[in-house]
Amino acid sequence: MTKRKPTLIEHFKVITEPRIQRKQLHKLDDMFFITLCAVICGCDSWVAIETFEKMKRNWFDQYLSLEHGIPSHDTFGRAFSLIDPEQLQICFSNWIKEIVKNVTGDVIAIDG
Repeated sequence: MTKRKPTLIEHFKVITEPRIQRKQLHKLDDMFFITLCAVICGCDSWVAIETFEKMKRNWFDQYLSLEHGIPSHDTFGRAFSLIDPEQLQICFSNWIKEIVKNVTGDVIAIDG
């Protein structure tokens, strides 16, 4: 069964995979999606992101394959420490610009 992917993932696919291929148990784009959802919901550490993912596992399963289970907080930390921050910022900005182009009407702030 093919899972439907949020368009958000497409914006982050251009980021260079920094990990050694044999150590890529979890997909980087899945980790981006999980992290972004968790941060929007108030998570501010890798442990909080892992906990959030465990609590929302059924929801994430609708969008992601997670064939090797849930990435640990250490896995998130290692993977993100290897990513070029400038590349990540560009992808995030492009994603937000795409959202803004498609939003009409009232907007609800998610940052408090």
